[in-house]
Amino acid sequence: MKYLIAGLGNIGPEYAFTRHNAGFMVLDRLAAQHDFKFSFEKLAFVAEWKYKGRHIYFIKPTTYMNLSGKSIRYYMDQYKVTTENTLTIVDELQLPFGTLRIKPKGSHGGHNGLKNIEELLGTTEYPKLRFGIGNNFPRGRQVDYVLKPFSKEEMAELPIILDKAGDMVTSFCTLGIQSTMNNYNQ
Repeated sequence: MKYLIAGLGNIGPEYAFTRHNAGFMVLDRLAAQHDFKFSFEKLAFVAEWKYKGRHIYFIKPTTYMNLSGKSIRYYMDQYKVTTENTLTIVDELQLPFGTLRIKPKGSHGGHNGLKNIEELLGTTEYPKLRFGIGNNFPRGRQVDYVLKPFSKEEMAELPIILDKAGDMVTSFCTLGIQSTMNNYNQ
């Protein structure tokens, strides 16, 4: 069984701990815990991990958030991974900070990265793990909010949330989306 896990974010040290990079942070945490390394490849930083009989490919697109679909489509084709065996990890303004929700399909909800993926895959029916970042910003300041680092208080809570997100990724690959939704969705 092959899986493709895409953590969305923006490349560059200036974005490292920003809310928009929640997807990258989940994958970096998994890599540190399970001792696999990312290398720079075409359109993404790529890692692979063999876990419980599964071959799991991880990508952190280098196309910047708004063109994430280009990288995901390329690696789905490259590794011959079906849409239902992909998982996109994305920040979500509509969920309170720390809330994690996995679903087999759903709209882009105004998220430009998801919009591009939907365009290039030709469907909204691909699994997503939404990482709640909250929406504590003044009207019209969304871009500033998502590109700012997590607050000191949020940073203190992040390790537990990132670990749970990592558990959801491994559950998705071993038990499937339905069991993962039943066990983890809040």
